[in-house]
Amino acid sequence: MSLLKQNKIIVLILSVLIVMTVILLSFALKKDETVAKFNGEAISKDELYSEMVKQYGAATVDKIIGDKIVAAEAKKQKVNVKDTELNKEVDKLKASYGGEEAFNQALKSNNTSLALLKQDLKNYLTIKQLLEPEIKISDEELKTYFDANKDSFAQAEQIKASHILVADEKTANEVKQKLNDGGDFAKLAKEYSTDDSSKDLGGELGYFSKGTMVSEFEDVAFGLAVDQVSKPVKTEYGYHIIKVEAKKKAKEANYNESKAEIKATLFNQKIGSEYTTWLENKKKSYDIENTLEEV
Repeated sequence: MSLLKQNKIIVLILSVLIVMTVILLSFALKKDETVAKFNGEAISKDELYSEMVKQYGAATVDKIIGDKIVAAEAKKQKVNVKDTELNKEVDKLKASYGGEEAFNQALKSNNTSLALLKQDLKNYLTIKQLLEPEIKISDEELKTYFDANKDSFAQAEQIKASHILVADEKTANEVKQKLNDGGDFAKLAKEYSTDDSSKDLGGELGYFSKGTMVSEFEDVAFGLAVDQVSKPVKTEYGYHIIKVEAKKKAKEANYNESKAEIKATLFNQKIGSEYTTWLENKKKSYDIENTLEEV
């Protein structure tokens, strides 16, 4: 995904969480109250607060001020990010992580939540709408980018496939026989497959090109006709029964067909630097007092 890079989103969210933690500690602890000890020596709340402010305070306060300016400008210009648009971007993020389970694990491992992620995404999408009229991309820039990245715009042959993965050959043959007898592939995948990332989707793997899956799987899958189901295929993961749902032929890179994608990519590349300039200009229009700068 080329909105905010995922890591950047996580960093921004974590910076807010750090400040929230400091604020909560400030309310929860009395002045000079001990939060930890080292060799019997107390580490006080004030020491913790000072250290966290030194490390994260300036950047986080700048972000909060920036967010408030964005909200004020959005109100002035009647810019509004709809929930449908926000949810669409969240779905893209989930897909980029390989599914909802992996996405939720990423949130958990970064000690954040979907609500905070949505908050940051909404802010970013608002920034995009505010800056869009000010970012210009020429035809020359589009063509230069296309020529430099032509391979990425070509489409290799792809197939859309589903599979049922089981641990042993005996079970694979049982499932294959049920399919031969008219059994529903998706239902059998939900019942038998050990692939947790696809079983609840009826075994769907989506579209993929050669080089994506292990060779034993691909050699069989790319040789199947649409709607054809394979015999059990052994790989290091177990035994697969593969069904091809659809195929896409290889296509050469086409500039006209790629222009919209290139424009979106260049826009997202430019928005970072343009936002910094835009924000500094907008700060002149607001009464801002940052006492942290005086510390």
